[in-house]
Amino acid sequence: MQGLSLKPFSWHKLAMDKFDEAKIERIRDNLDKPLVIIGLMGAGKTRIGKQLASTIGLDFYDSDDEIEQAAGMPVSEIFERFGEAYFRDGERRVIERLVDESYDASSHYVIATGGGAIMTQETQELLLSKTHLVWVRADIDVMVERTARRDTRPLLKNGDPREILTTLMNKRYPVYEKADIVVESHNGPVEAVMNQALDKIYNFLRYDNRQTG
Repeated sequence: MQGLSLKPFSWHKLAMDKFDEAKIERIRDNLDKPLVIIGLMGAGKTRIGKQLASTIGLDFYDSDDEIEQAAGMPVSEIFERFGEAYFRDGERRVIERLVDESYDASSHYVIATGGGAIMTQETQELLLSKTHLVWVRADIDVMVERTARRDTRPLLKNGDPREILTTLMNKRYPVYEKADIVVESHNGPVEAVMNQALDKIYNFLRYDNRQTG
């Protein structure tokens, strides 16, 4: 399996001077678990996950991409042919594999998961115990606008996207709130979101190391 290996700062050369390189190095040195990105569809999990991995200098994996490669079909087709329960079971196994491989790698991974992955109890227990959870949270209007760009979201195909997303927010947010770090995603400058994410990860790791050290 080959991850998406990204060199530090390669995602946006103009942003090089906007990030604190010493802080990024401290994050890389102190990261003792994989960073797992959770959040609703359209929040920006994959985009922010890729940028974080690139900026810190880590490998990035998207669990949906891994599932599609293993199944030989898109997530939407897996849902349609086999149902959500079948998909969630495969998703759980893929995430467990990625987390285990992260501990065996030279440096931990950044892993973006599907929005419903953490709602499976076994997956939730794994993520809470063996990863640092980063919840990417976005305003409902932002998520509606972003998800409208693609028609491949299985859970949005049978109803009003805003109503469905609102229902998912009510159901999933109490679980997402167990995350270690919350990053507010928006349509503003990408550098602002990244600086926010890096600051929060840095501060969390510094506090977590003090607590466990």
